[in-house]
Amino acid sequence: MKYFDYYESPLGRMMLVANDDGLTGVYFIGQKHYLRPESGWRKDPVNKALRKAKKELGEYFARKRKRFDLPLAPEGSAFQHAVWQAIAGVPFGETISYAELARRAGYPKGARAAGAATGRNPIGIIVPCHRIMGSDGSLTGYAGGLEKKRALLALEAGAENRGQSPISSLNEG
Repeated sequence: MKYFDYYESPLGRMMLVANDDGLTGVYFIGQKHYLRPESGWRKDPVNKALRKAKKELGEYFARKRKRFDLPLAPEGSAFQHAVWQAIAGVPFGETISYAELARRAGYPKGARAAGAATGRNPIGIIVPCHRIMGSDGSLTGYAGGLEKKRALLALEAGAENRGQSPISSLNEG
């Protein structure tokens, strides 16, 4: 059984998905690879994993949380799981390249494949794929859009825009 609910983040509405083992998805509404609720899923705002995810996401956006402590149950191949685990190891406020990500995942020649697995990460922000950059340090692909990736990186860097958080200035645009 899958359970879902919505979370109103400073960057827009998100859908959170869980099963009996933990969180399986965190999606910005309409993002690339967005999963829509399917028949048999149950909207459940009191589900323990979903409630905890909302609480921890709120703390993250308020700059009070740097690491998440949630049971995770993403669905994917063994390779994708290796890449997602390597992404989860990138510390708050730091970035690495896709090549470095592939190396950390145990596939040193698999930068492109690691990029594809990153794009399919079903638990964005919590498994922080926004911290993965191009080899030249450039902002590259993010399922939620580059503006959201830029805002998340700015949030983690503690950047301020004339006294406003980078996220509130994004929402004004």
